[in-house]
This record gives sequence, structure tokens and C-alpha cells, in this order.
Amino acid sequence: MTTKKNAAAAEEEVPTPVGTARITWHRADAPRLVLALGHGAGGGIGAPDLQALARALPADGVTVALVEQPWRVAGKKVAPAPKTLDEGWRGLWPALVAAGPPVVAGGRSAGARVACRTGSALGARAVLALSFPLHPPGRPEKSRAEELLGSGLPTLVVQGAHDPFGAPDEFPAGDHALVAVPDADHSFKVPKRSGRTEAETVTTITDAVRRWLRKLP
Repeated sequence: MTTKKNAAAAEEEVPTPVGTARITWHRADAPRLVLALGHGAGGGIGAPDLQALARALPADGVTVALVEQPWRVAGKKVAPAPKTLDEGWRGLWPALVAAGPPVVAGGRSAGARVACRTGSALGARAVLALSFPLHPPGRPEKSRAEELLGSGLPTLVVQGAHDPFGAPDEFPAGDHALVAVPDADHSFKVPKRSGRTEAETVTTITDAVRRWLRKLP
């Protein structure tokens, strides 16, 4: 395990059974929670929503850990099977727990699925699902609702109003909370004709997550 620091964050490489993962820590001064965020299958931790949360939440007493799965660290362009993603997440989890505070498992898209599938068994305090891919685009019959509903933990879903992987009104009833991001797609991008800016969209996301985290027991 190696750690590299810079002015903004500290990077930690963590060996897992499926390769080396990387955690980029954005630390709060006196953290009450750690929020671990995994990336999607088509992108990395540079996604605007992940970066916005990493900037905003430390001031609220939440350390944000942006997690790069081993396949991404290795420079591969195609994500492996869900089983391998879960194994990588489980392998790096002890490094998250070692920070001290309770850990909230989270991620965007494929990373949200991993958090939902593994959170309870790993002892996560709660689950944050950004752009949860409820089904493949145009294939609502291929529902992944069981992954979301089966987390068994307090869960917040933040979903673009026009996400082709599942619009907010497609989600099943359950114990999870759901926040719709107006006009946004799966990447939380909004069309120019909407009149909304990226900054407004990011604020909607960060404010929703902050409110939810503050209410966690």
C-alpha cells in the first residue's frame, strides 16, 4: 500500500485480489463520516458530480474517498463483470474503514450497483446511488431493481429526470429516498434549451446529498 499526497488530496494505492485499486482522499478536518464513491463503467473519478461532492462535503465533516477500480488503474478501457467489480470493492474496503468514521458506500452508475450489492455485508452505514442504472436504455424489462431494494440500508438515489437508464418515475416503491435532477441525463448533463447551467445542476446534487448525510443516525 502506498500513499502520495498533493495540495488538494492524498492518493492511496490498495492491493486487492483483482489488482491494485486507488483511493483519492479528500479529508475533512474532523470527519464524522467517510463517503466512498466509485465511478461508472464508462468514466472515472473525474465525473463532475463526483468531483463536486469531493469539494463540497469535507467542509460538512464528511471525508470523501474517490475510488478507482483496479481495471481503471491498470488502464483498461472495458469494465469487467459485476462479480469482479464487487471483489475489487470488497478488497479495498478495509482501507476505507481504517480511516475511522463510519463509511457510507456510494458511486455513480456501475459504481452505485456495486455499493448496493455489497454495502450491507461490508457493514456500510448507508448507500448513495448516483445515476443508478435501473435498466439498459430501452429495456425496462431488464430491471435491476432487486439490487437497489436489496441493499437493506438507508439509501439515497439521485437520478437525472431524463436518464435513459431509468427515469425517476420508473423506480419502484421502497425505503430509499429519491431526488430527481431536473432536465439531466445519465451523466447529469442538461440541454442548453433547459436554461439550467451545470453549476445549478451540481448544486442540486451536492445539496441533496448534504441534506441526506446530515440526517443519517
